[in-house]
Amino acid sequence: MATTTEKSNSKKKSASSNSVIVNGKGAVSRKAGESGTSTAASRSPSPHLVQHAQEIQRFGEIVPLPNGLSIKACTESVTALNQLLADTMTLRDMYKKHHWQVVGPTFSQLHLLYDKHYTEQSDLVDTIAERIQLLGGLSIAMAADVAEMTSIPRPPRGREEAPVQLARLLGAHESIMKLARKAADKANDVGDPGTNDVMVSDVLRTNELQSWFLSEHLVNTPLVDAN
Repeated sequence: MATTTEKSNSKKKSASSNSVIVNGKGAVSRKAGESGTSTAASRSPSPHLVQHAQEIQRFGEIVPLPNGLSIKACTESVTALNQLLADTMTLRDMYKKHHWQVVGPTFSQLHLLYDKHYTEQSDLVDTIAERIQLLGGLSIAMAADVAEMTSIPRPPRGREEAPVQLARLLGAHESIMKLARKAADKANDVGDPGTNDVMVSDVLRTNELQSWFLSEHLVNTPLVDAN
């Protein structure tokens, strides 16, 4: 039969075996020889700032998704969409440049119109990029990649007159619309009506409307007396 002293020592030993040690780095660990895992060991208020890993999907690869489309169809649509995305992002940013730099008698009207068109082009960027992602592809995202891919000529850094801004924007719109029509036909050929719908309902209709609004600013009509 255990004595009172033996029972007391047994309790102390049991308590000691369940204790934890906090090391100098703030991590929590068990004493050597103990079994079990401490959930507190993975808890810390410090962010893990240094993170390195390989890409989980390389650009150009298609991840098969349950969308009812073949890999070939997805690949061709994603390629066309990424080119369209690069050009749309370029046009979007051109609108913001001209919004900031416009001058002249029509400053107020064009300043507001450019910003409105910029917002609409930004919405198109999201629509196109998300279409690429849901096809299992990867959309371009960074400015350097856009600069490498776009087919739209780069404007100068300096300020240009309003008519030159308008003509430059109209050229970009026309380039995008030609590309969108070809891509829409190709999407139909590979059995991808969803991408065709994005090309026609979103990209084409938005660019056609914006192009019309810009073109009317370049009609040379008298302001007061008719000829």
